[in-house]
Amino acid sequence: MKKIGLLGGTFDPPHNGHLLIAEEVYHSLGLDEVWFIPSYEPPHKEKSQTPVHLRVEMLENAIMDNDHFFINAIEIERKGKSYTIDTIKYLKEQYSDFTFYFIIGADMVEYLPKWHNIDDLIEIIQFVGVKRTDFQLNSKYPIKEVNIPVMEISSTMIRDRVSQGKSIKYLVPDKVLDIIRENQLYGSI
Repeated sequence: MKKIGLLGGTFDPPHNGHLLIAEEVYHSLGLDEVWFIPSYEPPHKEKSQTPVHLRVEMLENAIMDNDHFFINAIEIERKGKSYTIDTIKYLKEQYSDFTFYFIIGADMVEYLPKWHNIDDLIEIIQFVGVKRTDFQLNSKYPIKEVNIPVMEISSTMIRDRVSQGKSIKYLVPDKVLDIIRENQLYGSI
């Protein structure tokens, strides 16, 4: 039985923090693979201004050197808003012999009560909360905890830095930086 970590997000842009989280959970839980699931339109955020094909291209380039990272485009193919429960139900139907672990950041743990159909979702998937050693994950839901090194990077911070003409070198993989420049994303640098 394969053990698969799932890391969802807008990935606008994907950054080294995403990669670190995926790698740490991969090793901590002894996973076989980590699947990145880019959303077409997240239910809890504004719709991304970056075209989906560019977000996927950046993600492909970000993970290309890692043989246990893959992209699953289920939410992009579905289009519209994607709810985690729909994605997990579909994946469990398609891969009934796999065990899935849904990876979320410490910041998302506190929002779990607001997730669409969270009580049903918690019954069909194991959540993995990534946290810093000095941060507690408080939730009434069963969360498997994985400590990760501190890396305070967010896609919002990267977009803001680019729009202000600041460097994002070492915050994103070089190939992602190239795509941002080539396509003049986020006000470009």
